[in-house]
Amino acid sequence: MDIPVENTSPPVRRAALVFIFITLLIDILSFGLIIPVLPHLIKNFVGGDTSLAAWWYMAFAVVFMAMQFVFTPVQGALADRFGRRPIILASNLGLGLDFLMMALVNTLPLLFIGRVISGITSASFSASNAYVADVTPPEKRAQAFGVLGIAFGVGFVIAPVIGGLLGEIHPRLPFWAAVFMCLTNFCYGLFVLPESLTPDKRSARFDWAHANPFGALKLLSRYPQVLGLVGVVALIALAHMVYPTTFVLYADYRFGWGPRMVGITLGLVGILSAIVQGGLIKPIVGKLGERRALLFGLACGMLGFTLYALAPTGYWFWAAMPIATFWGVAQPAAQAMMSHLVDPREQGRLQGAVASVSSIAGIVGALLFPSTLALVSGSHDHGIWAGATFFIAASILGCALLFAWYLSAHLPDAVTAATKLEPGPDITEEIAASTSELRAPVREGESLP
Repeated sequence: MDIPVENTSPPVRRAALVFIFITLLIDILSFGLIIPVLPHLIKNFVGGDTSLAAWWYMAFAVVFMAMQFVFTPVQGALADRFGRRPIILASNLGLGLDFLMMALVNTLPLLFIGRVISGITSASFSASNAYVADVTPPEKRAQAFGVLGIAFGVGFVIAPVIGGLLGEIHPRLPFWAAVFMCLTNFCYGLFVLPESLTPDKRSARFDWAHANPFGALKLLSRYPQVLGLVGVVALIALAHMVYPTTFVLYADYRFGWGPRMVGITLGLVGILSAIVQGGLIKPIVGKLGERRALLFGLACGMLGFTLYALAPTGYWFWAAMPIATFWGVAQPAAQAMMSHLVDPREQGRLQGAVASVSSIAGIVGALLFPSTLALVSGSHDHGIWAGATFFIAASILGCALLFAWYLSAHLPDAVTAATKLEPGPDITEEIAASTSELRAPVREGESLP
């Protein structure tokens, strides 16, 4: 059933955006649910050896991001050829079946294979981003991408807490919860989600030369300005890896925080991120424009990470959080700027290329930040260099800021000028309102007016 969406009227566009938001939120929740239990499960498989479990866990992280790097452009090219809807639904179904496998296996190699499949099927993010670009007017794309950022923030804050509670009941229960979420989301999308890419806007054929990760990057060679912005996004993704790879261990080493304080801190980060990406992106982009919003976000991130590195106590770390949180403006602004510069028929390939580059950055970050923390913590130095990981992240964002400043100065005025947002309800209000407007399932032949 292929239901084209065209020219997005507000009610149906809201319903489509709600589904994409829920899709990403459930995907993030399903991944986040297993965060507290996967390391312990691996440790049990290796006989309780913490050191060996740590090496296996790093291998799991690297292979997961490597699979995303390889298969995200494939899904992006397929989304450009066949539409966004079938790719998103197939990813939801595949992810649910993968978590089912991980819930049942009893050997480490099979669990590792499950993680490989997770990396492959989690590549739906590029199709979701392309969907948003399809159904959102250009002047509202930065805000719409910011709303998707809320899904990431909320998911990664709530899910580990829920996963930890379920894991106390049974170590496999979080995997079963993830299975239920993914398959429920698949069924919901099967009957509700319309197609956003009409046949006349699709690629003429699927080309493996463009679908492989390096071939997908060739798309960027035709858009040199986009290539530069993708480089900025890659630096943002690299700096972001300091959080998932080292934060828990860093907080324990530097401040003596246990799980409770780490959970409180992550909760505060999630709340602040929701405020910035859900409520403040619209006025910030409306006032500054996408170019200046990008620079503003990068500058806040660089300053915030520097303050993190210098924080002598946890209270000082908390004080820096409101500043650092504003770096969440940067990525949606960059995504919106790129979407203006690429042909609508290549939005899926663009998002696939962006995700591939971000996956490379993730692999580098998974190796860079833990090894840095290991060296610093091994020296038992609680002085200024104890925050070396955040100093490195701040330096990376500083490079991104300089690069973005140079690039944006040479972009067309239509892209860098202040975005004039139309009066009326914003994207977040539309999404909130639309939960009561999700009508009966969209039927074959229907389209957005």
